[in-house]
Amino acid sequence: MHDIKAIRDNPEAFDRGLARRGLPPMAAQILRLDHELREHTQRLQATQAQANSEAKAVGTAVRSGDSSLIEAAKAKVTSIKRSILSGEQIERDLRKRLNDALAVIPNIPLDEVPDGKDELANVEVRRWGEPPTFAFKARQHFDIGEWLGLMDFEAATKLSGARFVVLKGALARLERSLAQLMLDHQTQVNGYTEHYVPLMVRDHVMYGTAQLPKFRDDQFIVTSMAVRQQLLEQALATASEQQLTDFRNGAIGQVEFVRRVLEDAPSKEDYWLIPTAEVSLTNLVREKVLDEKDLPLRLTAYTPCFRAEAGAAGRDTRGMIRQHQFTKVELVSITTPEQSRDELDRMTACAESVLQKLGLAYRVVRLCTGDMGFGSRMTYDIEVWLPGQNTYREISSCSVCGDFQARRMEARYKPADGKGTRYVHTLNGSGLAVGRTLIAVLENYQNADGTVTIPEVLRAYMGGQDRITRP
Repeated sequence: MHDIKAIRDNPEAFDRGLARRGLPPMAAQILRLDHELREHTQRLQATQAQANSEAKAVGTAVRSGDSSLIEAAKAKVTSIKRSILSGEQIERDLRKRLNDALAVIPNIPLDEVPDGKDELANVEVRRWGEPPTFAFKARQHFDIGEWLGLMDFEAATKLSGARFVVLKGALARLERSLAQLMLDHQTQVNGYTEHYVPLMVRDHVMYGTAQLPKFRDDQFIVTSMAVRQQLLEQALATASEQQLTDFRNGAIGQVEFVRRVLEDAPSKEDYWLIPTAEVSLTNLVREKVLDEKDLPLRLTAYTPCFRAEAGAAGRDTRGMIRQHQFTKVELVSITTPEQSRDELDRMTACAESVLQKLGLAYRVVRLCTGDMGFGSRMTYDIEVWLPGQNTYREISSCSVCGDFQARRMEARYKPADGKGTRYVHTLNGSGLAVGRTLIAVLENYQNADGTVTIPEVLRAYMGGQDRITRP
């Protein structure tokens, strides 16, 4: 969420920031809504002051003993109170219009973010390690996993459809071992505090980290059968004739029918499956006032993540690169504004250090304005080398969001000087995406005979096993 005062003070800078993201000017539209709200609020305050004055007039009339004067004064107060109630509703509606408009505008990039339309304009910052060379044609992870008999996409499709996988035996243990290595490293070496967090959250939590409302279609929503039946009955009672016709003819299914009819009235019993532990971890500070001496906070969690991948049709359709369900070790930092930029570099280094322990070659790129996430002010992507694809692929994104999320969550801190409160800054990053790390290990440590050598740092987690072979 943007600071409306900052837009008022410098609308040109706001529009320049949006232009860097390829968006049209929006300051004038926002300021019109803001002006309408402020004018109405001033009128409402004047009406409330009038109500206070008229209430005193009632007292004066009562003391006079004149019944007609008393009734007239009471009637005037009643009329003003009705006007106030109506005005308060209008104020809420105007505030909602302003907040809704601000909620779908992306964050403003830092000056050091390169301008560009897409990933072609990203800037490589550094590389680490040398990609391995093989005396044989490197295979992709799915060919390796299926040959080993330990990666089963067909079984997963029968269970859940496309973009799922079943891992078995040593690969299932390898996935768990990688997560344990990452958690141990981030907590014991890099100072993050491990958390176990909910995987299902409410609307306001998703809103706090900016998954809602902009990216509603990218998320999975969970509703109990009892609530679904209630929603269906409510939808049937309030649907238009056309909506009822479409539903009865089978043009739209039950879930889509309910969504269309009740889109603006979600059930309080709905939950969202988290797309990343960033959602749960960052919201741990929502509506809190922290002490500056306790910052930065560094939090981590290992969780499943759920994404609809609504915009990924036709991309990475084979294998584990892009799945509806995957696991990730997430890193979150809560800082002061002065700390946040340095913390981004630190977080990125923490994520890189896992790849270094695993001996996996990678590069770090600074994302351009057109490739950067909605809530980010600046993002580093870490891309690991995948021999089977003969290219680098993203395995972590580390972003600084400034106070963009904090304003949505009302997360503040009390400065050491004790003067008022300020919004915290938030950062998030993958430390790392576990499934993609498994992919990288399979492809970089593959052998000519189809087996996979287990990196030395993982062998203790794998019970001393040094190679994955066909059962």
